[in-house]
Amino acid sequence: MQALAPTFSDDQAEAWDRISSGLKSQGVDIDNGILLPPGEGRASVMAVIGKAGSGKTLLLAELYKALKGVGVEIVSGDWEGKRRKERRSLAILAPTNKAASVLRQRGVPATTIHRILYTPLYDPQYERIAEWLAGQAERPKVEGLTEEALDRAHAFYQQVASIPGALAAAGLKGSDFIQGWKRREDPLDIGFVDEASMLDERQFNDLQEIFPRLVLFGDPAQLAPVGQSGKMVFEGLEPKQRLNLHRIHRQTQDNPILDLAHALADDSIGFDDFERLVREKAGQDDRVMWSERVDADLMARSPVLVWRNATRVKLITAFRLGHDAPADDLMPGEPLICDGIELPLKHRKKRVDLEARGLIKGAQVIYLGPGNRSGFAKLHVLGAEDPQLSVASIIKIERPEEEEPFIPHAHTMGAAFLHGAAVTIHKAQGSQWPEVQVFAPDLAAAAWANRTEAGVPLWKRLAYVAITRAETRLHWVVRNRLARPKQILGISDLKAAPKLELKSEDDRADAGA
Repeated sequence: MQALAPTFSDDQAEAWDRISSGLKSQGVDIDNGILLPPGEGRASVMAVIGKAGSGKTLLLAELYKALKGVGVEIVSGDWEGKRRKERRSLAILAPTNKAASVLRQRGVPATTIHRILYTPLYDPQYERIAEWLAGQAERPKVEGLTEEALDRAHAFYQQVASIPGALAAAGLKGSDFIQGWKRREDPLDIGFVDEASMLDERQFNDLQEIFPRLVLFGDPAQLAPVGQSGKMVFEGLEPKQRLNLHRIHRQTQDNPILDLAHALADDSIGFDDFERLVREKAGQDDRVMWSERVDADLMARSPVLVWRNATRVKLITAFRLGHDAPADDLMPGEPLICDGIELPLKHRKKRVDLEARGLIKGAQVIYLGPGNRSGFAKLHVLGAEDPQLSVASIIKIERPEEEEPFIPHAHTMGAAFLHGAAVTIHKAQGSQWPEVQVFAPDLAAAAWANRTEAGVPLWKRLAYVAITRAETRLHWVVRNRLARPKQILGISDLKAAPKLELKSEDDRADAGA
């Protein structure tokens, strides 16, 4: 703790002490480097709550480093070694691929909740490689793999502790070594959950079944999950279970984007006042842009954030027209949003496979082209650890003033997608992009409607979430106009060929995914 203390504010240090004290009572002493077998004590849940810039991610990252340093096993969701009675484990989770990838970019091995709820079943001969890489077995001899291939796998694993990545370096595909997925039966130990404001009650209950020690990290100013009356799961915890981070850290105090986000807490600021503040910031710092038009080029990889579905559909239509997209087909490079998995209950195994690969509702993907079979599409899942796949798809393109969407690609069942050049602010939660466009006329409409959520003007909650999705630059769009694209839509920034072909349990079944 002494080595880490200089990096912490007082409220972070208090949160660290409270969390480490709770872990110590459960046999994980990060201050003295002592691990004891897990006991049968009472399950515990704590929540670290703070607005953007309050240091939640720093605290999570430092706790991860400390737990790893004392020998706690990090469970990533891609492979797990044999259970040992004395094992203590940690999993770091996020509700979406994008949220998990943001943490991974910061050196924290996060995975999605789905990848922990469902565990992969490895082919036995390739599981021997995983055990060797994890230091649990001797170097194996595997039929069909040369010593040089094993050396490549080992070298990769030393750089990035990913079993699937190492096996891919050896020349294997996911379909070679992962035979399927099963619902987790055995509990884990410690769970950290980022972006906990997005958790619904069902996910929260699932996590409590798996983790006797759960720490949530969430922002109380974001939007609550739809259907939960504006409340987040951590708001139901006892006061002693909530650790509040109030201070905005020095490294964020000169960030005009966060300045705008925190200005929304001022009750005296109305929408017009806020827009004047945005314009003032834009005149002072190019990290905030006052934009008269939506930038079509940005929409290809970073969706415009809107409140109303009607606005979303109009902007998508304008985006496609600007790129001269055909009326009856998709172009490679068009962005999509997964709208769920449309499979009957008897195909539960296929649904689990898709979700574990990253195709959960709300996942952002880029269309690469048609698949090798009718109704299949090649896709790149943004933020997924193994992003490229081919899957049975139902792709729907909505059009203004038309009740039924246009469907350029459709299998009888599989993963359903909507166009992703514009998304609602609710669906953008958990994601971040280097540059973000916020469609201000929609927020103005929310302000004029005088709607509130949990006692806060809805436009302020929407603006806060939308603004904090921007990592480096915020574009505040004030007119209902779209600039013509300057770049040709394409996939040159992505790999052209999919790595995985997601097949049905019985490949002869045409309805497979």
